[in-house]
Amino acid sequence: YVLSFLLAPVGYVIQDVVADAMTVEAVPIVDEEGNPQDPATLKLMHTTMQTLGRVAIIGGGVIVAALNIYMFSGVSALSAAQKAEIYTDIYLMALFIPVVSVLGVILGMVSVRRRAANLRREGLSEEEVRAAVYAQEDGEMKPNWVILGGSLAFVAFTIAIGLANVPFAKEVIFVGSMAIIVFLMTKLLAALTPEGRRMLVGTAIIIWVYRAMPTPGPGQTWWFIDKLGFDQEFLSVLSLISSGLTLAGMFIFRRFMAEKSIAYIVGFLTVTFTVIGLPILGMFYGLHEWTARMTGGIINAHFIAVADTAIESPLQQIAMIPMLAWIANNAPTHLKATFFAVMASFTNLALSASQLGTKYLNLIFTVTREVKDRTTGAVKVPEDYSELGWLMIAAMWIALLLPLLTIVIVQRTRLRTTQ
Repeated sequence: YVLSFLLAPVGYVIQDVVADAMTVEAVPIVDEEGNPQDPATLKLMHTTMQTLGRVAIIGGGVIVAALNIYMFSGVSALSAAQKAEIYTDIYLMALFIPVVSVLGVILGMVSVRRRAANLRREGLSEEEVRAAVYAQEDGEMKPNWVILGGSLAFVAFTIAIGLANVPFAKEVIFVGSMAIIVFLMTKLLAALTPEGRRMLVGTAIIIWVYRAMPTPGPGQTWWFIDKLGFDQEFLSVLSLISSGLTLAGMFIFRRFMAEKSIAYIVGFLTVTFTVIGLPILGMFYGLHEWTARMTGGIINAHFIAVADTAIESPLQQIAMIPMLAWIANNAPTHLKATFFAVMASFTNLALSASQLGTKYLNLIFTVTREVKDRTTGAVKVPEDYSELGWLMIAAMWIALLLPLLTIVIVQRTRLRTTQ
């Protein structure tokens, strides 16, 4: 459990670096006539490319959701053991994902070598080839031992604590990882102008707080399954709808992301998601029963869940893209990938903070699912959803107030985000 807590943000970091950092080279810094791109056009192009990078990630989610729908077809009639076998098969299939990643790296290496070979045939010198293909003006690649050493310390620390089974391991991992990542950030930020440094720090803080908000946790999903009758097949359908509409939303809101400041975007998303979450909260208090009676059973729990997902999904990926585009547009050429890795690590540690917040909320508001002894059938843990409503309300208020308060504070300081 501790290792899964540890590796979740690492997985997101790998996705972010592969899908986002490599897209930087696809944006031309000059137009067809050789003139430098104007800043507004360049920013829009970087936003578009980062959007496409996220499309690759969400596209994988669409494939997974479609596979789950197929695998979980008719799951309501299966026993617990049969459901476990399906989960096992899905995890085995997931082992193919690293193979695809490795093939992508190999393909990228071949492509770069072919491009360099073509330039050599055109008569360019070795120094010119390095500058054109590898963005190396001095002709020599030098490792940054501070960044590499810090990254090694980050990996060693998290694995050691995760395997040591120490008390409060998740909290220790989070604090230690945050300290290391902040140290690496301070080293990288020295390469930016003072204005760029302040803007990136302000942007990172706002996004970190936004992503660190706690959720109701698995208790809400248990309630969906046990009380609303949402089986794994229906939840997979919701996941497919969510991923598909998220793809559409990233294109629909592309210009919105390019033209608005990150403070405006996060504030908009914070308020919007709070409003969108109200129907789910309402169903705990019987909203779906009332709407079903008023509409002859049409607007029931399943209808509300699908409609809520359809409205929410297009907005899910909007917060991260502007920051990634800012890094692509403003980070030094030779440090862009490193900036992506460190900033992705920082913002994705917010997911660990979210898990911790969810853990502590669930200690305050207790939600339990019925657990029976497999041999005797006796109830070992009784079902209790009585405090789920308060849990959902608390999570909703925290997720509304803290990001808005952070935006107000940041925008009143020198860290103000204006782009």
